[in-house]
Formats: sequence, structure tokens, C-alpha cells
Amino acid sequence: MTVRPPATLVPQLRLRDDLPPAVDAMRGLPAVLELLRRPGVVAITGAGISTESGIPDYRGPTGRARNATPMSYQEFISSAASRQRYWARSFAGWAVMGQSLPNDGHRALSRLQAGGHVAGVITQNVDQLHLRAGSRPLVELHGSLARVICLDCGDLTARSALQERLRAANAGLSERDLAIGDDAGEVKPDGDLDVVETAVRSFTTVDCLACGGSRLKPDVVFFGESVPADRVALCRRWIEAAPGVLVLGSSLAVMSAYRFVRQAAREGRPVVIVNQGPTRGDGEAQLRIDAPLGRFLTEICALVD
Repeated sequence: MTVRPPATLVPQLRLRDDLPPAVDAMRGLPAVLELLRRPGVVAITGAGISTESGIPDYRGPTGRARNATPMSYQEFISSAASRQRYWARSFAGWAVMGQSLPNDGHRALSRLQAGGHVAGVITQNVDQLHLRAGSRPLVELHGSLARVICLDCGDLTARSALQERLRAANAGLSERDLAIGDDAGEVKPDGDLDVVETAVRSFTTVDCLACGGSRLKPDVVFFGESVPADRVALCRRWIEAAPGVLVLGSSLAVMSAYRFVRQAAREGRPVVIVNQGPTRGDGEAQLRIDAPLGRFLTEICALVD
């Protein structure tokens, strides 16, 4: 696992007693339409927008039963065995993660950007599905699994190229061979799979082609790392210039994105949340709408123009 803190470290979503209940899609449509008719809205997205692409979320309807503990940055950099485990799991999961496609929610949000209704997208997701759907401008707050960085020399390479190198180094071992029976093909939120322990111990990693270093890492923010300061500063500037914020598919349980909702509320900018389940930002929002994002955003696109 990569970007998600373990459940014991994730702030519990304690909502105030006076918060109104979430509304359904029909009752929430007018509020979102009103917000989007103010050009320049910023959208903040989380794992919930990618569930319709077959990638499970962390704390929503598809993710509540998962209690996996993510690998920390310190663990990853300090132990060759930890890196071996990470890459074995990632190798098994990439066959699914790398082939995931944008869904109706990603495409609708891209159309809202093209129409000038949404000025920018800030995503916590590392799946690059917003990018592939055409969202521009876009800040990938936690980076992207599609890139690999060498921690020794800084060289960046494509994750797909690394997959081929790992496949060659582990000749005769397929991605599916590694996966534990019942979980075979069921990718985890950060793009990996549970794997057979004996296979982990025999899995061969590869070194950086540029410098020969052994510390190749997905270009994402691990638990224990900080989001790069320049990304945070850019997002803050977007919020300062926005007439409002639309949160899509995020429980806002981690501060990396929640800070921007808090900023918007402090500055008097309206916040509307569309998420299946309560969020940490419900107290700052004018409204939370409980609705599947693909269908809801597609309806919004049809009505806002």
C-alpha cells in the first residue's frame, strides 16, 4: 500500500449533532448547478470517483471491509525486503490497475472543465484516470503510479516499462501466479494485490537503469511523506481564486485534501460535497449529496450548459 494511513491513524469521522442529513441526487442537483454557474469552481476528488472503473475506495461502500496497513516511506527506504514485498504486490496488481479506464464521472468532470465551469481539478488519486479523461489543469496531489522514480539519482521512468523489466527478471512467474486465490484479480485501492508469501521471498526486483541504484519507488506520496510544498501552494492559490469548491468522492479523512476545504470555508467560499457516506468536511460544507458520481455528474453536464 502507498498513500493511505492505517485505520488506527485515520481521524474518525465524527460529525456534529446539528448537521443536516445528506440529500439524494434529485434534491442536490440545484445546489451543484448553482455552484457551477459561477465560473472557476475547483473540484477536489478522491477514490470514490474511480470505483466505477473497478478501483476500490478506502472508506466508502466498496472499501469499508478492507483494513490493510500501508507501507510507510521509512519502511520502504530502509529495507530491501520491504521493497521486495512492495514490488511483488505491485507487479501482481499492475495488470489490473494499468488497464483501468476512465468512467462516466471522469469524463463528465473533464467536460465541465472544457466548458469553463470547473477551473481545475485537485485529485488525491494516483491512478491517472483524470489525466486520461482529458482533465486540464490537474494537480495529482499524491503523485501517480504510472511513474517510477529512483531515490538515488532522481531518474523518472514509466511504470509500464518497469513492469516489463520485472516480468523478464521473474521469467515463468505471471502476475496471476502471485495473487492469493480468493483475491486474484481484486486490485487494492493503491494498485497492489495480496500475494503468496513464498512468492514474495523469491521475487526478483530490478535496479535503476540510469545509476544502478536499488531504491526504485512509485512516484507517489507514501504514508509518512509530505505532499510537495509547490503542489500545496498551487492548490491554495486555486482555492483563493475560486468562487466555490466541489468535493467528489472523498471522505476527506486525511489532511492533504481536507486542508483546502478548511481554507475555502475560512475564506467564505461555498463547499458542496458529493460522496456516498459521511466526510470529515461535512461541518464546513453547505450540503452533502449522497449519489453515485458517474450518473450524477453526467446529469450535471446535460443541465449546466
